[in-house]
Amino acid sequence: MSRTLRLLITGGGTGGHTYPALTTLTAVQRRQVPHDVLWVGTANGLEARITAEHGIPFKAITTGKLRRRPNLKELGTNIADVFRIPIGVLQAVGHAARYLPDVVLSTGGYVAVPIGVAAKLIRRPLVMHEQTTVVGLANRILSRLATRIALSHESSLDYLPASARSKAVVTGNPIRPELLQGNRAAAYDLFGLTFEVPLIYVTGGAQGSKQVNTLIAEILPRLLPHAQVVHQCGPAWIDQMRAVALPADLADRYHPVPYVGGELADLFAAADVVISRSGAGTVSELTAIGKPSVLVPLIPTGGDEQRKNAAYLVSAGAARALLEPHPTAEQLLAELMPLLADPGLRQTMGQASAKLGRVDAADALCDLLLETARPA
Repeated sequence: MSRTLRLLITGGGTGGHTYPALTTLTAVQRRQVPHDVLWVGTANGLEARITAEHGIPFKAITTGKLRRRPNLKELGTNIADVFRIPIGVLQAVGHAARYLPDVVLSTGGYVAVPIGVAAKLIRRPLVMHEQTTVVGLANRILSRLATRIALSHESSLDYLPASARSKAVVTGNPIRPELLQGNRAAAYDLFGLTFEVPLIYVTGGAQGSKQVNTLIAEILPRLLPHAQVVHQCGPAWIDQMRAVALPADLADRYHPVPYVGGELADLFAAADVVISRSGAGTVSELTAIGKPSVLVPLIPTGGDEQRKNAAYLVSAGAARALLEPHPTAEQLLAELMPLLADPGLRQTMGQASAKLGRVDAADALCDLLLETARPA
């Protein structure tokens, strides 16, 4: 593309919506496609911070989230949000009409709906990307307006309106390319790990998870004879996890950390098993790097998406999962122990995981954007 591509990006609220868009933009930049970019999101969403960190032009709009089964506490918020939505649409139309993009990329979250409507009103092509196996409400609305639909999973087709399925293509969910370049030895050096037993990497997300942390704390004394553990527990939990009573001769096999940053790629490369939630981003990363996992989905989530993501990996032989709402430490240990005892099982599950992965997802989505962009 010799002319300058005008790309409008919308999506955010969480990392699951923000990082796929950022990774796709990085793919555009890596190809040295001449481009301008404008990101439209909410002022208090993760996207506002991420765009500021990366020097990406950003405009904020008002938006509302419609809760389909609001409780009494949420009812007032729901009513207020009904009035915010048309304001957000007007703001979105204003930004889009002034910017006049060649193509709009939407990666989900409720902020994406006003921009999707704006793209339709000013007749600009919209590429909608869905990260989860279950298509969320916002994206089911947008799928009727989209020019093209990019899916992370083949099974997501079933959740689209029948009239929208012909516009869909499976690209996968973009992940940060540096996650594929991990150095196993670097993680062993950093944490002082041993080659005597398998390594489990535990994460409940950047802030940690009370449920995951509590389960791990309960099983550690029985787990450490068979494994070593690096545990991203979250800043608020680090003191509590460091205080867990452990057998003196095994305590050096447990490594709680508040946060994992640049060393994540090395940890992924070194881990024999990963224990984690099953959000869309996590599932995409685990399958791209081909890791066996034991998943503890967050229940409930919108559309029960984490449990469905976990079940998808379990059905492919890529993971084990605790799919009931209140799993016990005994259940977690029962899922883990066969994996720790059998390197062949870990290898088979890792291969099954890798078959689901799409390491080229960012490039596939970049191709779709360039193909869909409005001619000058």
